[in-house]
Amino acid sequence: MLRIDHVSKTFNPGTPDAKAALQDLTLHVNRGDFISIIGANGAGKSTLFNAICGSFFVDSGTIFLDGQNVTMQPEHRRAKVIGRLFQDPMRGSAPNMSIEENLVLAAGNGGWMSTASRRERQAFRDRLALLDMGLEDRMKQPVGLLSGGQRQALTLMMATLSMPKLLLLDEHTAALDPGTAEKVLHLTTQIVSENRLTCLMITHNMQSALDLGNRTIMMDQGRIVFDAAGEDRAGLTVEDLLEKFREASGHKLDNDRMLLAN
Repeated sequence: MLRIDHVSKTFNPGTPDAKAALQDLTLHVNRGDFISIIGANGAGKSTLFNAICGSFFVDSGTIFLDGQNVTMQPEHRRAKVIGRLFQDPMRGSAPNMSIEENLVLAAGNGGWMSTASRRERQAFRDRLALLDMGLEDRMKQPVGLLSGGQRQALTLMMATLSMPKLLLLDEHTAALDPGTAEKVLHLTTQIVSENRLTCLMITHNMQSALDLGNRTIMMDQGRIVFDAAGEDRAGLTVEDLLEKFREASGHKLDNDRMLLAN
């Protein structure tokens, strides 16, 4: 479904600030996979997502999505089939537009001035009710007035409204309080499971990386150093992950944020 072959990307090449963000990275994702990705800051996790989305063109290698070579395809074209959530709840929605207007845009049924039909409006209300945050009764309210958790839940709904071929979650619960984060994470797993979406999720919580989805990947210095699924993943503990990382990378995982989250 997603095929990344020998992709490399260096920022500021030929300068003292040169940074090899991705190094000969290969990743093959099957349709329906739900993959958790973990790694220290600077490991290349978000850079990998940016490469998949087309935020920049890679220096070498190829990226295929659903059988199509998208390596040189611009970001706006890939955005039609890729849904993405960021750590910041303020990204992914227009704050000065209403909930309904944001949903119309996400549905792709018109431009900035389009309005929802009665049937679409009811469908939106039904979907919002599933979030269990009372947003179905606030359709005309500007999104900028919502709390971070409400806005992130809405953005999750917007990103999956048209059922993308690929869903990318870039630490999308990290900025939320623990209770809200748990609720949004539950919504995430429910939506991904019910719609059989192919999903990659970056997380700093190693226990979540083992509990959620069907596959766990660890990254370090722009490379995938550990990839486990099925029987190889079953029964692994956080301590096992730390040891696997040390064996594969040659050094201990040194990231307070990740270690404190477990």
